[in-house]
Amino acid sequence: MTIAKNSICLWYEKDAEAAARFYAATFPDSRVIAVHRAPADYPSGKAGDVLTVDFTVCGIPCIGLNGGTAFHQSEAFSFQIATDTQEETDRYWNAIIGNGGQASACGWCKDKWGLSWQITPRTLTEAMAAGGAEAKRAFEAMMEMTKIDVAAIDAARRG
Repeated sequence: MTIAKNSICLWYEKDAEAAARFYAATFPDSRVIAVHRAPADYPSGKAGDVLTVDFTVCGIPCIGLNGGTAFHQSEAFSFQIATDTQEETDRYWNAIIGNGGQASACGWCKDKWGLSWQITPRTLTEAMAAGGAEAKRAFEAMMEMTKIDVAAIDAARRG
């Protein structure tokens, strides 16, 4: 096993393995690589409990740490998943929300473990990069949305 030079470490109360398996089943180029058990008791667990999980989300190396209740997820960190179609946007959004997550605004949602996700169609990102009136129209349309509506963003882009 090659250890990545840089990984994202995500703190979970106790369900890092379940979260990693959900991400691996939901997103392309995602998989569980290894599950590591605690060699001894620790503040939030016992010897033999799952301590860390090595996994990838869309090719990004991650470590899930079952650290207990000392820290919690925050919107200050999120995964942003670029989508190409409404169908793809719906699939990821519905997977997260349908698995105990919750919807937020402007394409943001939170999974049942508290991790934030931005399900962002590329058309929105492209509109913002275009700048000017096109970006303003797309931005104003997005501000009214929960899950991003690709057709509405495309219409806003056209004016």
